[in-house]
Amino acid sequence: MTLSGSCLCNGIQYEITGPLTDVYHCHCSMCRKLHAAAFRTCAKVQAKDWRTVKGEELLKTFESSPGEFKVFCSTCGSSIHTRFT
Repeated sequence: MTLSGSCLCNGIQYEITGPLTDVYHCHCSMCRKLHAAAFRTCAKVQAKDWRTVKGEELLKTFESSPGEFKVFCSTCGSSIHTRFT
């Protein structure tokens, strides 16, 4: 099964071909600010299962905590994913 998505302006499109694991709701202040909500629903995806189909050049990154990178669309500001190193 392939899941697909995009940012608000449709400049970035992506596909996920592997399983979503460890689904949880995060209530930390950073997630609440990022999503303007009481919590953010998260799931893990293996890097090998993620493919940016369109708009790679629009992806921007912000290191919100050491080793934690928020990836977003530089045009519309949509949060795309969080990458950990």
